[in-house]
Amino acid sequence: MLLTIFFSILFFLFFFVGLFVMLTNNPVHSILALVLIFFLSSCLALILGVEFLAVLILIVYVGAISVLFLFVVMLLNIRVLELNISLLKY
Repeated sequence: MLLTIFFSILFFLFFFVGLFVMLTNNPVHSILALVLIFFLSSCLALILGVEFLAVLILIVYVGAISVLFLFVVMLLNIRVLELNISLLKY
């Protein structure tokens, strides 16, 4: 019973954080929400009893891939306001 409640809470968190990743305009906020999704998927793997996969998700995805995404976005220095202003000119 407790696992079912925890699983349903994780499902709703997955859903709303996934919507936030897709609908946000700031790429840094989107990547940080993606880190939260990776952490939630690790929690889901713990619920299912696959501890090795949970640790692997944390190390590989949160530790490497999301940091790489964040580094690339910060390196490109994307400004949301400048993009909106340049689109309005045309």
